[in-house]
Amino acid sequence: MKKLLLVFGLVFSHLTFAQTAKEIIDKNIELSGGLTNWKLLNSVLLQGKVVLGIKDEYPIKIYQQRPNLTKTIITTGGKETAIEGFDGNKGYAMNYAANKLQEYPEYVPESFDNDFIDWENKGFDAKYLGKEKVGEIYCHKVELTKNVNKNMYYFDTKSYMLLKEVKKDETVIYSDYKKVGNLIMPFRIESSSSKKDGDYVMLFNKIDVNKVFPSNIFKF
Repeated sequence: MKKLLLVFGLVFSHLTFAQTAKEIIDKNIELSGGLTNWKLLNSVLLQGKVVLGIKDEYPIKIYQQRPNLTKTIITTGGKETAIEGFDGNKGYAMNYAANKLQEYPEYVPESFDNDFIDWENKGFDAKYLGKEKVGEIYCHKVELTKNVNKNMYYFDTKSYMLLKEVKKDETVIYSDYKKVGNLIMPFRIESSSSKKDGDYVMLFNKIDVNKVFPSNIFKF
Protein backbone atom coordinates (compact mmCIF):
# COMPACT_ATOMS: atom_id res chain seq x y z
CA MET A 1 0.00 0.00 0.00
CA LYS A 2 2.82 2.40 0.86
CA LYS A 3 4.46 1.68 -2.49
CA LEU A 4 1.18 2.39 -4.30
CA LEU A 5 0.76 5.67 -2.41
CA LEU A 6 4.32 6.62 -3.37
CA VAL A 7 3.61 5.96 -7.05
CA PHE A 8 0.42 8.05 -6.92
CA GLY A 9 2.36 10.76 -5.09
CA LEU A 10 5.04 10.87 -7.79
CA VAL A 11 2.44 11.00 -10.59
CA PHE A 12 0.46 13.73 -8.83
CA SER A 13 3.66 15.68 -8.11
CA HIS A 14 4.68 15.53 -11.77
CA LEU A 15 1.24 16.71 -12.93
CA THR A 16 1.25 19.55 -10.40
CA PHE A 17 4.70 20.74 -11.51
CA ALA A 18 3.76 20.55 -15.20
CA GLN A 19 0.59 22.54 -14.54
CA THR A 20 2.47 25.09 -12.43
CA ALA A 21 5.07 25.61 -15.18
CA LYS A 22 2.26 26.22 -17.67
CA GLU A 23 0.52 28.62 -15.30
CA ILE A 24 3.72 30.64 -14.81
CA ILE A 25 4.38 30.90 -18.54
CA ASP A 26 0.73 31.80 -19.20
CA LYS A 27 0.91 34.47 -16.48
CA ASN A 28 4.04 35.99 -18.02
CA ILE A 29 2.41 36.17 -21.46
CA GLU A 30 -0.80 37.61 -20.01
CA LEU A 31 0.88 40.30 -17.89
CA SER A 32 3.36 41.31 -20.61
CA GLY A 33 0.60 42.07 -23.12
CA GLY A 34 -1.39 38.93 -23.84
CA LEU A 35 -0.98 36.16 -26.41
CA THR A 36 -3.07 37.96 -29.06
CA ASN A 37 -0.92 41.10 -28.92
CA TRP A 38 2.30 39.08 -29.03
CA LYS A 39 1.04 37.24 -32.12
CA LEU A 40 0.04 40.55 -33.74
CA LEU A 41 3.63 41.75 -33.33
CA ASN A 42 5.24 41.53 -36.79
CA SER A 43 8.30 43.76 -36.51
CA VAL A 44 10.50 45.48 -33.94
CA LEU A 45 13.11 48.23 -34.21
CA LEU A 46 15.30 48.55 -31.12
CA GLN A 47 17.57 51.59 -30.78
CA GLY A 48 20.08 52.49 -28.11
CA LYS A 49 23.66 51.59 -27.32
CA VAL A 50 25.72 48.47 -26.77
CA VAL A 51 28.53 48.34 -24.22
CA LEU A 52 31.41 45.95 -24.81
CA GLY A 53 33.99 45.47 -22.07
CA ILE A 54 34.46 48.47 -19.80
CA LYS A 55 34.66 51.45 -22.13
CA ASP A 56 33.70 50.37 -25.66
CA GLU A 57 30.27 51.84 -26.35
CA TYR A 58 28.46 52.12 -29.69
CA PRO A 59 25.05 53.28 -30.93
CA ILE A 60 23.05 50.25 -32.08
CA LYS A 61 19.94 49.50 -34.15
CA ILE A 62 18.34 46.07 -34.35
CA TYR A 63 15.69 45.32 -36.98
CA GLN A 64 13.59 42.18 -36.52
CA GLN A 65 10.65 40.89 -38.53
CA ARG A 66 8.62 37.70 -38.73
CA PRO A 67 9.36 34.88 -39.19
CA ASN A 68 13.12 35.19 -38.52
CA LEU A 69 14.50 38.21 -40.40
CA THR A 70 17.04 40.27 -38.49
CA LYS A 71 19.74 42.88 -38.96
CA THR A 72 22.03 44.52 -36.40
CA ILE A 73 23.74 47.83 -37.19
CA ILE A 74 26.29 49.69 -35.06
CA THR A 75 27.70 53.19 -35.59
CA THR A 76 31.46 53.69 -35.44
CA GLY A 77 33.20 56.90 -36.42
CA GLY A 78 29.87 58.35 -37.47
CA LYS A 79 29.28 55.52 -39.96
CA GLU A 80 26.60 52.85 -39.72
CA THR A 81 27.89 49.30 -40.25
CA ALA A 82 25.89 46.08 -40.40
CA ILE A 83 27.50 43.42 -38.20
CA GLU A 84 25.01 40.55 -38.42
CA GLY A 85 21.78 39.54 -40.07
CA PHE A 86 19.55 37.00 -41.78
CA ASP A 87 17.62 37.95 -44.93
CA GLY A 88 15.42 34.87 -45.17
CA ASN A 89 17.93 32.94 -47.26
CA LYS A 90 21.40 33.96 -46.17
CA GLY A 91 22.93 34.47 -42.76
CA TYR A 92 25.85 36.86 -42.49
CA ALA A 93 28.11 38.41 -39.88
CA MET A 94 31.13 40.68 -39.66
CA ASN A 95 34.48 39.00 -40.16
CA TYR A 96 36.58 41.36 -38.05
CA ALA A 97 39.90 39.88 -39.23
CA ALA A 98 39.00 40.74 -42.84
CA ASN A 99 36.89 43.78 -41.78
CA LYS A 100 33.97 42.84 -44.01
CA LEU A 101 30.57 41.14 -43.92
CA GLN A 102 30.75 37.45 -44.68
CA GLU A 103 28.08 34.91 -45.51
CA TYR A 104 27.87 31.94 -43.15
CA PRO A 105 26.15 28.90 -44.75
CA GLU A 106 25.69 27.26 -41.33
CA TYR A 107 23.99 30.35 -39.85
CA VAL A 108 20.95 29.34 -37.78
CA PRO A 109 18.42 32.19 -37.45
CA GLU A 110 16.53 32.63 -34.20
CA SER A 111 12.76 32.55 -34.19
CA PHE A 112 11.02 35.92 -33.95
CA ASP A 113 9.06 34.70 -30.91
CA ASN A 114 10.71 33.42 -27.77
CA ASP A 115 10.51 29.69 -27.05
CA PHE A 116 7.80 29.86 -24.42
CA ILE A 117 5.17 31.47 -26.65
CA ASP A 118 3.23 28.43 -27.97
CA TRP A 119 5.83 26.19 -26.33
CA GLU A 120 3.55 23.14 -26.42
CA ASN A 121 2.99 23.43 -30.19
CA LYS A 122 6.75 23.82 -30.68
CA GLY A 123 7.36 20.45 -29.02
CA PHE A 124 8.80 21.66 -25.71
CA ASP A 125 8.29 20.02 -22.32
CA ALA A 126 7.98 22.43 -19.38
CA LYS A 127 8.97 21.64 -15.81
CA TYR A 128 8.68 23.77 -12.68
CA LEU A 129 11.87 23.64 -10.59
CA GLY A 130 10.86 25.76 -7.61
CA LYS A 131 11.99 29.23 -6.59
CA GLU A 132 15.45 30.76 -6.86
CA LYS A 133 16.86 34.23 -6.38
CA VAL A 134 18.10 36.38 -9.26
CA GLY A 135 20.01 39.07 -7.43
CA GLU A 136 17.66 39.98 -4.58
CA ILE A 137 14.47 38.95 -6.40
CA TYR A 138 12.75 35.61 -5.91
CA CYS A 139 11.89 33.95 -9.20
CA HIS A 140 9.95 30.94 -10.42
CA LYS A 141 12.40 28.65 -12.22
CA VAL A 142 11.01 26.91 -15.29
CA GLU A 143 12.87 24.48 -17.54
CA LEU A 144 11.95 24.03 -21.20
CA THR A 145 13.31 20.92 -22.91
CA LYS A 146 13.20 19.84 -26.54
CA ASN A 147 15.29 16.85 -27.61
CA VAL A 148 18.73 17.57 -26.12
CA ASN A 149 18.17 21.33 -25.88
CA LYS A 150 17.43 22.63 -22.41
CA ASN A 151 16.80 26.27 -21.38
CA MET A 152 16.11 27.70 -17.94
CA TYR A 153 13.81 30.68 -17.41
CA TYR A 154 13.48 32.74 -14.24
CA PHE A 155 10.23 34.70 -13.79
CA ASP A 156 9.78 37.32 -11.06
CA THR A 157 7.35 35.83 -8.49
CA LYS A 158 5.55 39.19 -8.18
CA SER A 159 5.48 40.69 -11.68
CA TYR A 160 6.00 37.44 -13.64
CA MET A 161 8.39 39.27 -15.97
CA LEU A 162 11.31 37.23 -17.34
CA LEU A 163 14.47 38.25 -15.47
CA LYS A 164 16.95 35.61 -16.55
CA GLU A 165 17.43 33.03 -19.30
CA VAL A 166 20.15 30.37 -19.23
CA LYS A 167 20.99 28.70 -22.54
CA LYS A 168 23.72 26.20 -23.35
CA ASP A 169 26.43 28.78 -24.00
CA GLU A 170 24.86 32.04 -22.79
CA THR A 171 23.16 33.65 -19.81
CA VAL A 172 20.89 36.63 -20.50
CA ILE A 173 19.58 39.07 -17.86
CA TYR A 174 16.51 41.20 -18.67
CA SER A 175 15.51 44.36 -16.77
CA ASP A 176 14.11 47.90 -17.00
CA TYR A 177 10.73 46.79 -18.36
CA LYS A 178 8.56 49.45 -19.99
CA LYS A 179 5.34 49.53 -21.96
CA VAL A 180 5.66 49.63 -25.75
CA GLY A 181 2.23 49.89 -27.36
CA ASN A 182 0.23 47.04 -25.85
CA LEU A 183 3.31 45.08 -24.80
CA ILE A 184 5.85 45.26 -21.98
CA MET A 185 9.48 44.84 -23.05
CA PRO A 186 12.92 44.97 -21.40
CA PHE A 187 15.01 48.04 -22.19
CA ARG A 188 18.18 46.51 -20.72
CA ILE A 189 19.63 43.17 -21.86
CA GLU A 190 22.89 41.80 -20.51
CA SER A 191 24.54 38.74 -22.02
CA SER A 192 27.46 36.73 -20.66
CA SER A 193 29.14 33.42 -21.46
CA SER A 194 31.77 31.22 -19.89
CA LYS A 195 34.29 32.27 -22.56
CA LYS A 196 33.65 35.99 -21.82
CA ASP A 197 34.55 36.85 -25.43
CA GLY A 198 31.07 37.93 -26.48
CA ASP A 199 29.78 39.61 -23.32
CA TYR A 200 27.70 42.76 -23.85
CA VAL A 201 25.10 45.05 -22.34
CA MET A 202 22.41 46.60 -24.54
CA LEU A 203 20.58 49.69 -23.28
CA PHE A 204 17.64 50.78 -25.42
CA ASN A 205 16.16 54.27 -25.40
CA LYS A 206 13.54 53.60 -28.08
CA ILE A 207 11.60 50.56 -29.23
CA ASP A 208 9.17 50.77 -32.16
CA VAL A 209 6.77 47.94 -32.99
CA ASN A 210 5.01 46.97 -36.22
CA LYS A 211 6.90 49.46 -38.37
CA VAL A 212 6.94 48.76 -42.10
CA PHE A 213 10.59 48.37 -43.11
CA PRO A 214 11.99 48.97 -46.62
CA SER A 215 11.85 45.72 -48.60
CA ASN A 216 15.66 45.54 -48.93
CA ILE A 217 16.52 46.37 -45.30
CA PHE A 218 17.56 42.80 -44.45
CA LYS A 219 19.48 42.07 -47.65
CA PHE A 220 23.10 40.95 -47.43
